[in-house]
Amino acid sequence: MELGWLLWGAGVLLLLHVLMELSPAVNFALRIGFYCLLCVVGSALAAPVCLLVNGGRTVKNMRIIKTVVKTFKYFFGVRFEVKGLENFEMEGPAIIVSNHQSILDMMGLMEVLPDDCVQVGKKELMYAGTVGLIIYLGGVIFINRKSTTSAKMVMAEVAKTMAADKVKVWVYPEGTRNCTGDLLPFKKGAFHLAVQAQVPVIPVVYSSFTSFYNPKKNLFTSGKIKVEVLPAIETKGLTSGDVSDLTDRCFRTMRETLFRLSGCPSEAKDSS
Repeated sequence: MELGWLLWGAGVLLLLHVLMELSPAVNFALRIGFYCLLCVVGSALAAPVCLLVNGGRTVKNMRIIKTVVKTFKYFFGVRFEVKGLENFEMEGPAIIVSNHQSILDMMGLMEVLPDDCVQVGKKELMYAGTVGLIIYLGGVIFINRKSTTSAKMVMAEVAKTMAADKVKVWVYPEGTRNCTGDLLPFKKGAFHLAVQAQVPVIPVVYSSFTSFYNPKKNLFTSGKIKVEVLPAIETKGLTSGDVSDLTDRCFRTMRETLFRLSGCPSEAKDSS
């Protein structure tokens, strides 16, 4: 009986391997499915640890979550090359902004996430089962993207929390995933927040995933992600009238860095 189950198991694994080799769509679906399974299982394992160690919702839980998520890269052959981590070594609060490409961004986020840093995420994530639970326990700040008034109220509270608790806040200024190899225009919320709180903006840029991850082409293989933490941009003395210039400056700097890290220097030059 046991031999029969072993043979069935071996047959299923062999069939899946053949399908993955023959069909990019099957390969992509299985790898994405496995990634989602890892997220669910990892969250389920980390949640009780967070509750036992820290007692509930707190940014300190991000250390535990970070430890779990940093193991994911080994399952998919993803390597990280990181530069500029010293730019996180500053006292007090700050706004961290980075490009947002895919669901794989969580691996990149946890690879470099500094201590005492919370993320801003869409409210819908709260209802994502164990994943929603673990990001809630990690102190993620949820906003309703469909309600401008609600989002502004939340960001005002974020400014108060940032000043009181001396935490850094991680925001994706594009507002949505973008796996084109370029940047979408930045929304100004994060920059309004930085100016309002008079805290620096720290840009973080990840190289394009398109060489190894592209849903439109059913592509998901191993690959290397270059990450660069850029020097902080000061906002002291700036007013609401300077937000547009601050947003544009950050966008240009990050876009040039994105092209350079992704091996497209000519595009960065043409865009200037």
